[in-house]
Amino acid sequence: MRNGYTLLLFFLFFYTTTWAQTALVRGKVTDKQAEPLELASIGVEGTSRGTVTNARGEFELRVAAGREVTLIFAHVGYKRQTFLIRPRAEELLTLDVVLEEDPQYLKAVEIAGTQYEEKRDEVSVTKINPRTAKELPSAFGDFTKILATLPGVISNNELSAEYSVRGGNFDENLVYVNDIQVYRPFLVRAGQQEGLSFVNPDLVTDVEFSAGGWQPRYGDKLSSVLNIRYKEPTKFAASASLSLLSSTAHVEGATPERRFTYVIGARQKSARYLFNTLAVQGDYFPRFYDVQSYFTWDLTSRKSQQNRRTVLGLLTSFARNRYELDPKSQQTTFGTIRLARRLTAAFDGQETYGYDTYQTGLRLSHRFSEKVRSDMVAAVVRTQERENVEIEGFYRLSEVNTNTADPDFNQNVNERDVAGSYSYSRNALQATIFQATSRNYYFPNERHAVEWGGGYDREMIDDRLYEYYFKDSAEYVRGINGFLNDTITLNSFRLRGYAQHSMQLGAEKRSRLTYGARLNYWSVNQELLVSPRVQYSFEPAWQRDFVFKLAVGAYHQPPFYRELRDSSGVLNLNLKAQRSIHFIVGSDYNFLAWGRPFKFTSEVYYKNMWNVVPYDVDNVRIRYFAENNAVAYAAGADFRVSGEFVRGAESWFTLSLLSTKENILDDTLGYLRRPTDQRVTAAIMFRDHLPNNPTVRMFLNLVFGSGLPYRPPGDPRYRNLIQRTPLYRRVDIGFSKIFIFDEATTLSNYMESIWIGLELLNAIGAQNVISYQWVRDLDNRQYAVPNTLSARYLNLRLVARF
Repeated sequence: MRNGYTLLLFFLFFYTTTWAQTALVRGKVTDKQAEPLELASIGVEGTSRGTVTNARGEFELRVAAGREVTLIFAHVGYKRQTFLIRPRAEELLTLDVVLEEDPQYLKAVEIAGTQYEEKRDEVSVTKINPRTAKELPSAFGDFTKILATLPGVISNNELSAEYSVRGGNFDENLVYVNDIQVYRPFLVRAGQQEGLSFVNPDLVTDVEFSAGGWQPRYGDKLSSVLNIRYKEPTKFAASASLSLLSSTAHVEGATPERRFTYVIGARQKSARYLFNTLAVQGDYFPRFYDVQSYFTWDLTSRKSQQNRRTVLGLLTSFARNRYELDPKSQQTTFGTIRLARRLTAAFDGQETYGYDTYQTGLRLSHRFSEKVRSDMVAAVVRTQERENVEIEGFYRLSEVNTNTADPDFNQNVNERDVAGSYSYSRNALQATIFQATSRNYYFPNERHAVEWGGGYDREMIDDRLYEYYFKDSAEYVRGINGFLNDTITLNSFRLRGYAQHSMQLGAEKRSRLTYGARLNYWSVNQELLVSPRVQYSFEPAWQRDFVFKLAVGAYHQPPFYRELRDSSGVLNLNLKAQRSIHFIVGSDYNFLAWGRPFKFTSEVYYKNMWNVVPYDVDNVRIRYFAENNAVAYAAGADFRVSGEFVRGAESWFTLSLLSTKENILDDTLGYLRRPTDQRVTAAIMFRDHLPNNPTVRMFLNLVFGSGLPYRPPGDPRYRNLIQRTPLYRRVDIGFSKIFIFDEATTLSNYMESIWIGLELLNAIGAQNVISYQWVRDLDNRQYAVPNTLSARYLNLRLVARF
């Protein structure tokens, strides 16, 4: 028996030490024209280990040493190749591979397959392929809708581009375009009033999204960072699209040697037909459009040996958004089968909203040497917003006959209340924000990277408030509510700075440590914030391709204008920054299945928050209490598996679990659910195509979310009477056909392809609830009347590429 244990231990020792010995294979995959092949897959035959090439066609793969290993190289549209190697322990092999085109495959068809290159050494960072975002079936083609399919992200409103991340609200997300921070409108109340999101998918070349624990280089918010790069094209291209809900056009190109590049895009949102499916019937007049451009000039001297050493970039954007509604009527049935009620309303009047936003940014990048680079950014944002509302309403609250055997089935019976309401507002806001930012990079060697920088922001806000409303019951007006009549001016500046150091550790560079801190100062509350942050990643020398990650850091959010203003329109200039600490532990696992690459990511997080400013959410409008009188936390877990479930087409499945609560310190109610506490969120982004005809495709987008908490408005004592909205369910399906014009056709001189798509939006016809309207009956009892989102809608899209 003892000898048996000895043999077993010897066998296990021999087995583990043999498999622990590895070698590193490094190389590049190109085509016959020596062009790098991005997203080519490299796998070890007989195992689940593999990787993909980056944008330069380069790859690294660790394999078992001391035995024969067969490497398989594959890429959509190219013939597969295999190589037999027998590496020694700790040996570095260089392998450059040239793949031949497969004549039986339609090379001209773009299928964004395999995994998009990700930064595996950064915590909570997901790389998004812009091509996938453009194909996603959605109401208006908003780029941010792809975020709703990622773990930790909540977006329960197809009419809005806003989203919340890991228990945060819409104002807690950072968005950068070419290092220029982007702002959301101040006065938007409902999703249908929003214009287009800032990001234009036709102009995007690179996207990174972080759901928490990001590095010090990014700014001071509580929830997330979306970092986007616009194109610097190398050749001419153009596209135009038209659908029942939107239209776009873009053009891009470059001069010889890329001394000058340009990309220009225009979009128009035609939402009138979709708005007609909402509960409120009337005349909708939405007019949303924007024009954006990004130009670059290579200022490098022609005598210089370094190409594009000094580059000047100019980003411009103009958005004009108008929303007008002449409401006529509304009929909403709610309650249970046994006790159903119906709100019937008639309206007279009009509401008009306007948002004009101008943004310009200059970015000068200079590479002093291969080790030192500096970027200087100067930007200005100008927004002009107004609200003009004058609506008189008359409503009747009745019970509904639910007896199917009764002749009066589904008719109004037993009237509970008859009342009226009147809303009036003439609000106008103007804001100008100047930004100046410096980012500097130093790469002393392959193991180390140092980055530091700072910035100055100037904010000038003028807000004119004049609004009120009242309700009457039985021709009795109980009084004017919500009366605001004030002019608010806020001028301030902010100073910010950061520094960080990243280094690879160990002889084999299997681990990476990034640490640093941010500084922030605001002239209004004179508060200096220091936010240290640390990230660590480690890749063990296992046969299976795992990376483990850890992040700890302080993430503080200085107040902006909306946080300062309470419900009475008074600014609390002593409001301090909301503060938090993020703790994140996660892992990435790359593996092969069916000969194709897959990735499974998982993260567990905890956010401890104090100095919290409580708020209520009504549709997309956030009403802050303007007091640092709460503490809160957010805890949860995110999971995502992605890969080529269908060869050549990447898909993913996500699951998120969340609990976020807050405790208002002076209400004696303890911890209660926050407005964004969606306990379970799941999403599927699935793509398919015909096996022998990849020009025919299917795109499925499914989002599921558990109910969100809501409560009656007004008295904070009602915060303990929290109820839940119904489940959020959204299924969008798209079918498309691509017509490719080869060189033999005349049209190929003018067009590259035509894409025709048919989209069934909200395919299951779910009546998703976005907010509630509160009414009282004759007994002074309040009822929550649900406001639902858009119904099922069929959309047709046509895209031409030149």
